[in-house]
Amino acid sequence: MARERKFTTEELYQATEELLLAYNYEGFQFSLVADHLHVSRGAIYKYFENKEELITDYMLYKMEEFLQSLKEINSIDEFHAQFDFLLNLMFKNPELPHLIEIGKRVPVNINKKVKENKERLETYHIKMYHYLQGFIESGKKKQILNPNIPEPVVLGYIFQSIAIPNHFDIPYEVWVQSIKDMICHGILKES
Repeated sequence: MARERKFTTEELYQATEELLLAYNYEGFQFSLVADHLHVSRGAIYKYFENKEELITDYMLYKMEEFLQSLKEINSIDEFHAQFDFLLNLMFKNPELPHLIEIGKRVPVNINKKVKENKERLETYHIKMYHYLQGFIESGKKKQILNPNIPEPVVLGYIFQSIAIPNHFDIPYEVWVQSIKDMICHGILKES
């Protein structure tokens, strides 16, 4: 009998991310993960009872990683430097908004572990919002950001701007700077 090939947690999570982005929640299956990792489905079932456990464990890992980086925003004093930090972090994680949406589709009452993972994910979303809310409030207090635009609109605009696909292969630096300019100054030419 052949020995089961082993995989690392990082390999498993990388495969999970790639397959979630390709197939979304509805099309994601253990058989896809097993094929991707060249293992049997049983090798995955040794660690996870169902796909929801794997997806929510992966989401916790991804959010913990992102929050660890995001909390550094509070150690930056100048608003424009905070803004650059945030956008650079977002561009390093362009899949995050899509993954968050996929995570919302996972039913809560699959089992106890999935329910606990979903509850932890909600606390992570609140932490993320807290870090970003402080950033937005700082910009409004310093009269850099328009005080009439609600914080969720500003944050949603930033998140959605990062998700714009670069269909024409504009060089990365130009693409990022153009998105920053659009967020900061809009599309109208200054008079």
